Amino acid sequence: MAQQQYQPGQRWISDSEAELGLGTILAQDGRLLTVLYPATGDTRQYALRSAPLTRVRFAPGDEITHFDGWKLIVREVEDVDGLLVYHGLNADNEECTLPETQLSNFIQFRLASDRLFAGQIDPFSWFALRYHSLTHRSRILQSPLWGLGGVRAQPIPHQLHIAREVADRMAPRVLLADEVGLGKTIEAGLVIHRQLLTGRANRVLILVPENLQHQWLVEMRRRFNLQVALFDAERFAESDADNPFEDTQLALVALEWLKDDDKAQNALFAAGWDLLVVDEAHHLVWHPEQASPQYVLVEQLAAAIPGVLLLTATPEQLGQDSHFARLRLLDPSRFHDLKAFRAESANYKPVAEAVQELLDEGRLSDQAHRTIHEFLGDEGEALLAAVTDGDIQASGRLVRELLDRHGTGRVLFRNTRAAVRGFPERELHAYPLASPDEYMELPVSEHAELYPELGYQAGAQEEEPRWWSFDPRTEWLIDTLKMLKQFKVLVICAHAETALDLEEALRVRSGIPATVFHEGMSILERDRAAAYFADEEFGAQVLICSEIGSEGRNFQFAHHLVLFDLPAHPDLLEQRIGRLDRIGQQHRIQLHVPYLENSAQERLFQWYHQALNAFLNTCPTGNALQHQFGPQLLEQLEGGDDHQWETLLSNARTERERLEAEMHSGRDRLLELNSSGAGEGQSLVEAILEQDDEYALPIYMEELFNAFGIHSEDHSDNALILRPSEKMLDASFPLGDDEGVTITYDRNQALAREDMQFLTWEHPMVQGGMDLVLSGAMGNTSVALIKNKALKPGTVLLELLFVSDVVAPRALQLSRYLPPVALRCLLDAKGNDLAAKVGFETLNDQLESVPRISANKFVQAQRDVLATQFNLAETKIQPRHAERVADAKHRLTAELDEEIARLTALQAVNPSVRDSEIDALRHQREDGLSYLDKASLRLEAIRVLVAG
Repeated sequence: MAQQQYQPGQRWISDSEAELGLGTILAQDGRLLTVLYPATGDTRQYALRSAPLTRVRFAPGDEITHFDGWKLIVREVEDVDGLLVYHGLNADNEECTLPETQLSNFIQFRLASDRLFAGQIDPFSWFALRYHSLTHRSRILQSPLWGLGGVRAQPIPHQLHIAREVADRMAPRVLLADEVGLGKTIEAGLVIHRQLLTGRANRVLILVPENLQHQWLVEMRRRFNLQVALFDAERFAESDADNPFEDTQLALVALEWLKDDDKAQNALFAAGWDLLVVDEAHHLVWHPEQASPQYVLVEQLAAAIPGVLLLTATPEQLGQDSHFARLRLLDPSRFHDLKAFRAESANYKPVAEAVQELLDEGRLSDQAHRTIHEFLGDEGEALLAAVTDGDIQASGRLVRELLDRHGTGRVLFRNTRAAVRGFPERELHAYPLASPDEYMELPVSEHAELYPELGYQAGAQEEEPRWWSFDPRTEWLIDTLKMLKQFKVLVICAHAETALDLEEALRVRSGIPATVFHEGMSILERDRAAAYFADEEFGAQVLICSEIGSEGRNFQFAHHLVLFDLPAHPDLLEQRIGRLDRIGQQHRIQLHVPYLENSAQERLFQWYHQALNAFLNTCPTGNALQHQFGPQLLEQLEGGDDHQWETLLSNARTERERLEAEMHSGRDRLLELNSSGAGEGQSLVEAILEQDDEYALPIYMEELFNAFGIHSEDHSDNALILRPSEKMLDASFPLGDDEGVTITYDRNQALAREDMQFLTWEHPMVQGGMDLVLSGAMGNTSVALIKNKALKPGTVLLELLFVSDVVAPRALQLSRYLPPVALRCLLDAKGNDLAAKVGFETLNDQLESVPRISANKFVQAQRDVLATQFNLAETKIQPRHAERVADAKHRLTAELDEEIARLTALQAVNPSVRDSEIDALRHQREDGLSYLDKASLRLEAIRVLVAG
């Protein structure tokens, strides 16, 4: 395409994003073309040579619309310096001129009829693909599972409830504070994913501690198919963009680097974001007199970004002041006074205890009755009376009423293991081993105490034996693996060097099939290693992981875990065990811990086991205890007398028990009930599992693969290998790999085999394939022969698909109310619509293809008759379109009015409901109705059927 063909002011339409409406050329700068789409407010930049654009050029006889709404019948088209000027008559039969720069942004195009008469006739199977694509897209856009059901994870009730509750808010600002192992990262990912799919958010910034960057990267890509850009000092400095952050939709940034780089901070603020996610938020230190630089930075970002998700597993463990500090990041106007917050929190505790009593006993004591009456006032009297009379439904209504009024119930979600079922038990097997002489004379180093093999190997001469040849843990590991030969075993070490050496030792000394997994490997290499481990029939028995290498992975199919050494922090220990100890694990977790006697290893084992009880249970107090006793622990690990050591263990154990008792007595069952969803999450789980069992997706994808020339062959049970064939239709089909990719539609298979793509309705391959069909002209014209003895040879039927089209910003989610449903019309020669009597599939089964040349000759011969039929069909469909638009406006108004009324009433009793949240809903209603008023009927596809 010649470069001079693009001129500012020209109108073009996107071939890949037709829903953006009519675009205007803004500028051509070197190799880039900038196009504004005024209908939605979007701007796109395209490479000049490959811009997916089609010039909008109307012909004499066409009706066009000015942006003020008046219409013109084109009589003549003039080209003035590259811009089109249309001359013709308006509705009053007056001569008018309409430059293309003043065309309505909402004009629709009858491309199907233009293509048909131009002889561009597609294979008849493509028409069916287009119809099925429309049908499926309409259904999934309205599905309550959209953004929730397509994640590579087991559906868990509390996670789904939180994700839907938070993601469906406009600019949510919440604290996700589930205990360790309950899936905060998955909850945050679900919120991000659903907000992106629904258009509520377009740009997301994720701030995490540096050591968690890789874990987040893996989780987002593998579970949610989200391509996250990981930023560090090197990437930021090497970028040649004016603002490197503007080049990505999802940015993953280490907080440690960001706080020290003023230039990066300025770029980050200038980039503009819709949603901020901060992990490990309890590390943000705040006191009324002073705050840490990290806290101040997050505070500034939270003030500038509409949506905020804070993640922490310890909301109140570091004290109520620390908890208040998190909440004031979310809503500084609501949480502005620490003293008032303490008093308010104290008021909710007896109410939560009364709810606990109601849930446990099924009735209220006199004291509990008085507590709730004081809280609700006279308006709760009738409800309390019904509860006292034994009305079960009234009890449910009372709990919901209390949940709505809960002080932090809308901004804080916290589930505990005590309240969530489905976790396995743990069993500990300890193996004290004699320390070898070779380790006795090691020089003092950071590794020598806990990881002597590193210290030894660093100082060993070439002729000296490898550490694994004398370390008794190696022989123990080989013997243990032989005893467990029928089981998969996960081995975790602190360092990649140890993991690599162990794999070598097993290969040299035992022949046990093993593979290694560490941070030095690429994601593809890790996937292959994990797949080899997961393979039941031919895979490795053992996978040896380094500390960082195992982050973000789920090896739940195994239940034997060898901790070859111990990490220096209890949070890392819990992360290790959490690779297997997850909701849904079917077996008791077997923990195998070898350690060298009379060494720092033995003392660290005793610290975790006797003081923290971290092997047999999760240790939510571990971080606090490590802070409190850390200096004493370090001193005792390096050497100390037994009496001092026993005293330290005893003191730490006593403090742990005190903290745990305090946490248990402070359990807020009202908050837990709200966070778990009180049964709503379970209904989502059941709906997702039901959707998983359907065959609609594999059937549709096979149709899509056939149309685009994608070859599929069996890989194994429930898995296929996809490869581009020699007749591949479009190289841009999102196959994911030029050479091929392995897919599965089975969730359990996908969880065990992370090297396989998990295809769901939300997967980029499925959505991208649909986009290629629906955003272009594929299948919107067809001519076919119909074999039906009831029809006289030569009889012509005309099948047309119309769509009610509304061009609007995605954030308004108007597709929920006016989805792109195919409005089907089947006209006979007399103009009767037979669509209600003859179903699409019934008709499609009777069709045969027609050679394209013959089809074109027939269309040209019938051109005038067909053009008349097109107009007749539109007239017949118009009432259905008007009815759908009216219904969409009614449903949008009813749904948003109900939510506005609920939040307004709730705001009177719960200040955590923000004015901005209610105002956003009002604007959404007004803007939605305005755009729906502009909805138009678009001819989507035409199929001419000739009886033979």
